[in-house]
Amino acid sequence: MVCEAVTNAAKHSGARRVRVEVAGSGTMIGVRIEDDGTGGADPSGGGLAGLARRVAALDGTFAVHSPPGGPTVITAELPCG
Repeated sequence: MVCEAVTNAAKHSGARRVRVEVAGSGTMIGVRIEDDGTGGADPSGGGLAGLARRVAALDGTFAVHSPPGGPTVITAELPCG
């Protein structure tokens, strides 16, 4: 998921920086990817919808916040353990 989100940012956002944070808590792992690009990412678009489906298949949660002008922030929480 992280790899594809970073690739999407590099290809589509015009971002100069992408920040990835991963943190575990109990039986969950959280991932946050933020870029400094132009924003306006469509969560229902092919790449992001595919990420959402993969996270849902693992009983996780997925969110995209991408206002026009940026930044784009993608978050996911996945069960582990």
